[in-house]
Amino acid sequence: MKTSKLFVLAASALLLASCGKGGSSRPEFGDNEYPVVTVGTQNASSQASYPASIKGVQDVQISPKVSGFITKIHVKEGQSVSAGQTLFEIDNVTYQAQVRQSQAAVNTAKAQCNTAKLSYENSKKLYENKVIGDFELQSATNQYESAKAGLAQAQAALASAKETLSFCYVKSPAAGVVGTLPFKVGALVNAQNALTTVSNISSMEVYFSMTEKDALEMSKSGNGLQALPSVKLQLADGTEYGHEGKVTKMSGVIDQATGTVQMIAVFPNPERLLKSGGSGAVIIPHANSSAIVIPQACVMEVQNKKFVYTLDKDKKVRYTEIKVAPQNDGNNYVVTDGLKVGDQYVTNGITKLSDGMAIVPITPERYNQKIDEQKKAMSAGDIVDAVQKK
Repeated sequence: MKTSKLFVLAASALLLASCGKGGSSRPEFGDNEYPVVTVGTQNASSQASYPASIKGVQDVQISPKVSGFITKIHVKEGQSVSAGQTLFEIDNVTYQAQVRQSQAAVNTAKAQCNTAKLSYENSKKLYENKVIGDFELQSATNQYESAKAGLAQAQAALASAKETLSFCYVKSPAAGVVGTLPFKVGALVNAQNALTTVSNISSMEVYFSMTEKDALEMSKSGNGLQALPSVKLQLADGTEYGHEGKVTKMSGVIDQATGTVQMIAVFPNPERLLKSGGSGAVIIPHANSSAIVIPQACVMEVQNKKFVYTLDKDKKVRYTEIKVAPQNDGNNYVVTDGLKVGDQYVTNGITKLSDGMAIVPITPERYNQKIDEQKKAMSAGDIVDAVQKK
């Protein structure tokens, strides 16, 4: 009795193996029947992914305007700063001396100007009383004007010296977050050295490049960037960022080397999770209300090309190349070229077909029904007969 049960199980397993479904297997119906489906359209959603780099909306490189040794660093890496906040101090002893020297020159020029003014006013009175002539009055006038010019020059030099001194206090031009600090106290720096970068990361700009074809299709929509839906961002660790972004800018020039157009999407960054200089991938969803969708099981791939067997009016199959969208759900393809509405294609048993072969088309429902009938016939015959022999 145990032997009979084992035999039944083995026979059942053999039966299931011989009747497996899929594009590569097909029951032997004996009448050359193959399931055929007519191409139609349906709603399909897909998404395109583009490598991206992340930058702050405002990344300001901080460099000193004067040369000197760093004497103080007032901030730390990653610290939030406000506009006008002092970040670094550079040795200012020399520049303070220049300010004092310029101030002394201003004081001297003021004294000279006052003296020249008194001389001019005195000469003017003498001239009115006809004590001196035109020459003496003009000479006093010229000396006074020269003294005023000297004072203005000294005051300009003082303002310049004070401004140069202020350059020793390196301040942030914008609010943001401090980047790396490559220089330490005591380092000699000049205008060619970047002391740090201050990034405004309240929102982030994500740079990515879209293919010329995709950009052209978007432009043909007539709405430009407004036609694009909200986009998502996949982070470097593979997770999806919690906030959606919006594409705000598109370059007007196509990169001839890569055939792409640079795009910029802006994402809010309230948690400051995104960091300037990071990387990720921008995901743009795409909805198509008239897509041609076919199962991957009915598609054959040869040398990176995809083919299906279509049915012509003479009931013969034709080996037809198709093109599909690069994104798929793992079960179906969205056909972009090679098939049109009304065409018919074979869904199962494609490995047994050849180009120009005549078939008898049936519906997928009839195909599945015949499989069930064959299973029942084999169960009633083969398995029962095997049990009786035991």
